[in-house]
Amino acid sequence: MTERPYHHGNLRTALLDAAERTLRERGAQALSLRELAREVGVSHGAPRRHFPDRQALLDALAEDGFARLGRELREAVAGAGEEFEPRLRAIAAAYIRFATEDAALLELMFAGKHREPTGELADAAERAFAVMLELIEQGQAEGALERGEQKGVGLVLFATIQGIAALVNAGIVEPDEVDAVVADATERFLRGAKGRAGSGGARRKTRARRAAPVG
Repeated sequence: MTERPYHHGNLRTALLDAAERTLRERGAQALSLRELAREVGVSHGAPRRHFPDRQALLDALAEDGFARLGRELREAVAGAGEEFEPRLRAIAAAYIRFATEDAALLELMFAGKHREPTGELADAAERAFAVMLELIEQGQAEGALERGEQKGVGLVLFATIQGIAALVNAGIVEPDEVDAVVADATERFLRGAKGRAGSGGARRKTRARRAAPVG
């Protein structure tokens, strides 16, 4: 019986690629360093040069997932031109595509982030979603969104697009309906944000009138 080699030209990348395939096809419960070593053709001890244990592999897989998500979101925004609303639709569609094509990976990414709220994985998540916060800042500067703390507005936006992704994964929304649902959802989001901005301005004016001295 021929012994598998210990060395590999680019073992870390090969292991992560194999792990992502396994995750997509069979779920996180099927991931093991020994099985991955067999798949990429190295000795069972070789993966431990890069991943001391299974959790280290999962964390690296999640970190790579956030890096890819960030790239895809930035590419979507860059390809949508300079106007805010097309950019908003593009970033929503890109996130939903990722969340539906790699649902198991996304679940692993968020599980890792919540388990370790600080550190490299949390930093990778922050970098991935920075583009969404930058887009919200643009919308606020142009008056399309209410002003305020970007993370609060971003949470509402994220809840909207994550909800659409969940409906697709549950089979309630068909994949070929996503574009229409995204367009409708972003339009409603913007309409609500503009309404909140307008009502906030009206409240501020009312408070100013009440505070003004009687002449």
